[in-house]
Amino acid sequence: MVEGNLQAYLLVALVCSGMGIAFFIADRRTPSSRALALAFASIGLTLLLHTVLPQRVAVPMWLFRSFVAVDSVAMIALLQWIFCVRATLPSAELRTRTGDVLVRLGQAAAVVYGLLGMLAPAARDAHFLNALAQEGSAHNLWFWAFATPVIVTSSTGTLSLLLLLNRRPDALEQLRVFAMLLAIPLLGASFALSPQWAPISLLLGAIVFLIGAMRYHVEQGRRGEFMAQFLSPQVADLVRRHGLQGATAAAKMEISAVCIDLRGFTSVTAETDSETVLAVLRRYYAAVGQVAARYGGTIKDQAGDGVLILVGAPVADPEHRRHAIDMARALRSLGDALSAEWRARGLDLGVGVGAASGTVTVGVIGEGARREYTAVGTAVNLAARLCAQAADGEALIAPDMVDGVAREGDRHYEHVNTPLSLKGLPEAIQPLRLR
Repeated sequence: MVEGNLQAYLLVALVCSGMGIAFFIADRRTPSSRALALAFASIGLTLLLHTVLPQRVAVPMWLFRSFVAVDSVAMIALLQWIFCVRATLPSAELRTRTGDVLVRLGQAAAVVYGLLGMLAPAARDAHFLNALAQEGSAHNLWFWAFATPVIVTSSTGTLSLLLLLNRRPDALEQLRVFAMLLAIPLLGASFALSPQWAPISLLLGAIVFLIGAMRYHVEQGRRGEFMAQFLSPQVADLVRRHGLQGATAAAKMEISAVCIDLRGFTSVTAETDSETVLAVLRRYYAAVGQVAARYGGTIKDQAGDGVLILVGAPVADPEHRRHAIDMARALRSLGDALSAEWRARGLDLGVGVGAASGTVTVGVIGEGARREYTAVGTAVNLAARLCAQAADGEALIAPDMVDGVAREGDRHYEHVNTPLSLKGLPEAIQPLRLR
């Protein structure tokens, strides 16, 4: 191998290894990112072992045989990334077994390639690697012995990605999927291209995917900064591990709902300029979001001056009642502080809070870009009704919320004197007022 080609392989090896390290550092807690990191780090390592190292060091044959295992690891890891991405998407309405079987078939082919390479390393080097630069390679059985598993691995990976797109992944994930679809032929072809073209093909494949991956991570970062205001750290971790759609699949869950609403907002909007109103809402939403995150809540709705927070969805929380009560109390205190701040500026605004618990149905509704995570059930309606009944500076909770939470004679609660007849409920209830 000429010195120029050696330097080209070394450059590509460093680029691929750097990409693997970058993917790991960027998101090492996600299985898909770990698989991606392993794949590109293995590509970089295999280039060093097969092309650079033998030119500098006399490698014993027993050790040289084992180098091909790194090739197999790279192919297996790339397919594992596809499998992990597929696992993050909901599949209740689609048959997904075909795509998963294709991934496993491709990984099995990669294992076969590795075993053949360890059994016949000389035949692999002589008749497969850079074979397209040799005349008559297509008529050699050794060429097809090694080319077949590589073709199977590339084909199954491509088909699995196409089936994945049929499941309508998140728009950001589609960036990486399309990038990988373009990269796979370039990465696969590098096995058989001439020493002059193989590093170029590898580098182009790596760059194509890197462009999609960088776009993905930049947009994920922006989305994360925005959603961090509304999602608890537990939910953010769930989304990271299972994907947005996987984390928000439809389910029945035992949760608590907490509502907070501004008092006097309609009058203030009629009498105040729009910039001041927007400033009030920004301050209000940000402060409520911080309280929600502190108690593991997920903001479901921000409609005008009202905010609905779920505790126990999409991440189950066995202590959701206690956390919701503590949150309601914190929101009431926050409301007192905000009201004093606003009234000092001449804005007559107050805050009311309501909370309730029960079994609800949660999940994503809508199609395409118009999707919404929703919760449907009596607990959500009751929390909204109690919030509407709460006076300025008052927090009302459903009486059954204190079951197993409050102790006899607990001074943190008091019964509302008059039972309330609330819209949508068959019987009047006597809520508790947080002290």
